[in-house]
Amino acid sequence: MKKFLVAVLVLIVLAGAGALAYAMRHPALAPIAKPDPAKFDKKLLKDGEQLAGLGNCHVCHTAPGGQKFAGGLALPTPFGIIHTTNITPDVETGIGDWSEEAFIRAMREGVDREGHYLYPAFPYDYYAKASDADLKAIYAFLMSQPAVSAKPKENGLSFPFNIRLLLAGWNFLFHDSTPFKPDPSKDAEWNRGAYIVESLGHCGACHSPRNIFGAAAKTGPNAYGGGVAEGWYVPPLNASTPAPIPWTSKSMVNYLIDGWDGHHGIAAGPMTAVATDLYDQKEDDVFAIATYVMSLKGPQRPQAEIDKIAADALAAAQKLEWGHPNAPAVPNDPVMQKGAKVFEAQCSTCHKQGGKPAPLGLATVVHAPDASNLVLASFYGIQPPRGVLDRSMPPRASQISDDEMVALAAFIRARFTGKPAWTGLEATVKKARQGGH
Repeated sequence: MKKFLVAVLVLIVLAGAGALAYAMRHPALAPIAKPDPAKFDKKLLKDGEQLAGLGNCHVCHTAPGGQKFAGGLALPTPFGIIHTTNITPDVETGIGDWSEEAFIRAMREGVDREGHYLYPAFPYDYYAKASDADLKAIYAFLMSQPAVSAKPKENGLSFPFNIRLLLAGWNFLFHDSTPFKPDPSKDAEWNRGAYIVESLGHCGACHSPRNIFGAAAKTGPNAYGGGVAEGWYVPPLNASTPAPIPWTSKSMVNYLIDGWDGHHGIAAGPMTAVATDLYDQKEDDVFAIATYVMSLKGPQRPQAEIDKIAADALAAAQKLEWGHPNAPAVPNDPVMQKGAKVFEAQCSTCHKQGGKPAPLGLATVVHAPDASNLVLASFYGIQPPRGVLDRSMPPRASQISDDEMVALAAFIRARFTGKPAWTGLEATVKKARQGGH
């Protein structure tokens, strides 16, 4: 027994030593002199700008009211707050002394120049699929931007999540750093869309559920099955979408480029910035994204069938609109009566028969499994994407009490859908009032 215990202890020590060696296998890379932007090829810089837009780099690496790419944005996670870093070419506080090799390693392996592990709130598990050529272009573009002195803020992570070496285990379990490989059985447009979505676009980072370790589902039935981002419910991109009218390639392109489609409504929350960035992208790339995303939904129905579903759904939704002569009466229930009064006072000016927004009966927000998006949009409004600047929604947080918001959400769900009532509305409203996180 003594020999057995000694053997077990030796194995534990060896396993621990091996794990530590694995975790510390990334050495610091030598700093370099800050690159001269004038030495970068102009086409490379232009390509890098476009690719950085596909990756939405500025969205996370710019704090509210801060300078572009200087970091400081607080990202809420189940493990605590992570503050984004400065990726301007400032030598002291940014990445000005990073070599191209160091940058590519960070994007592909999730390890910074000094050999420290990066938290996967930075979606290197998607960026890893990008080609070296594209990563080099992004590097050149970032190094050509104005250097901003902005020291990264300390993260608010509790023990043991503040131990970066543990991320070696996360990478071992969940990270595949191999670049994207085209599917020879698919055409060029599908493969281009797959490349963007699975790499720089990192769409699954929001549109897929995450496990208890914070890893997104990338394969199987849960992949692209919907998720949560910054307190917002992110709808599925697969066949489980709650949208009343089936998506088509045309409606998907409309939504991606403009952030709006008449059968699906407007982009809001974290998707707003994505649609704004896509507005400036190459149309061929947006069509490719739509082609790939539509393939995630499985076999498409015949267009005639979709047209019939759309016509029927639109007709039904219009009859539910406020002010329609055939609209149903408000149920004789105190909550419904209260919600209807709030709707009439706060919402009906726009959301009425013949109003400019898409009929609420078609909006994914009211068909979603929880009321988060409806409450957040009601409280904080909708700042429209660049493609539809005339479609805004004013914030109402100061004009609606929590009790009124609960009643309003209950009424909207009951009036404009045939879905079961939302549960936990009080908690949803309270969370939204606190900022949604």
